[in-house]
Amino acid sequence: MQHLTDLFITIQGWLFDTFVQPVLFALGLASYVEMGFEGVEFVLLGCIELVIAYLLMRPLEAWWPAEKWAERRAVKVDIIYSVLNRMGVIPLVVFVLLAPVFMELESWLRFHDVIPRQLEDWLPGLDTKPLASFVIYLVILDFAEYWRHRLSHTFGWWWALHGIHHSQRQMSFWTDSRNHLLDDVIAGVWFACLSLLIGVPPGHFIGLLIALRLVENLSHTNTRLDFGTIGDYLIVGPRYHRWHHAIDLPADPRFQKGCNFAILLPIWDILFGTLYLEKGLPPTGIHERNAEEIAARDNFWAQQKLGLVLFWKALTGPGKSRSA
Repeated sequence: MQHLTDLFITIQGWLFDTFVQPVLFALGLASYVEMGFEGVEFVLLGCIELVIAYLLMRPLEAWWPAEKWAERRAVKVDIIYSVLNRMGVIPLVVFVLLAPVFMELESWLRFHDVIPRQLEDWLPGLDTKPLASFVIYLVILDFAEYWRHRLSHTFGWWWALHGIHHSQRQMSFWTDSRNHLLDDVIAGVWFACLSLLIGVPPGHFIGLLIALRLVENLSHTNTRLDFGTIGDYLIVGPRYHRWHHAIDLPADPRFQKGCNFAILLPIWDILFGTLYLEKGLPPTGIHERNAEEIAARDNFWAQQKLGLVLFWKALTGPGKSRSA
């Protein structure tokens, strides 16, 4: 294990010294060197994450699919999203846009003697129990992700962006990363700000993000796999999340704006009355309203344009939600 860790650090250092550091100095961003080094780690872990997801979940789709497709052309655009996201392109954009803001905010807070308290400050006994603190942070962030996800179905302007994610009718483990770029930025800011607010240690941050993303990969997988009568109520799986992506929502008025919003733990849907779980495996997608939306279903740039157009219409016109 130590050899793998040493190899990872060696590759990280070489990539940083060869590509990232020269660019930062050339752009006059020397103060971001430490962030740049951590960014390389994020990219490498994203690559490893992609490999793990493919090796574990692609066989499930091939051997035990929820749906059998004559061809997988529609999946290709989701692969583009996954590569952009996991290889760090989208996080890099977020970094460039937000890093100066966060550095200014941190400086202002420290100048006014405001330092976010970490979980270990409230529960000192966790200092020697990193696994326990990791799990507690994971539960807190998962709770917040439930509400971010639910709100993206509630506000018309947010659904205009998030609807791109739901437009896929050939849902696979790649679909997890199928998000409008602006929606990705919003999600990144949400996650980062909350992590800063509750004092997530830097050593936990990437691990928490990867844990949630791998579960999301699995929950989008085109497979008949379920976790059993009890297990499906303990952790979000493919059947559970497939009902969230169902092209036709349950008739119950409670689910007018969607169901099964949980990312990791179904307990949030149970507590807030948004759980819907039946035995079937429904078709996924949304009902497009015009030819432009149909044409954008499998085209990256068309999706980005359509999301912005619908976003603007939602902001300037009557509010619309998932039920529209």
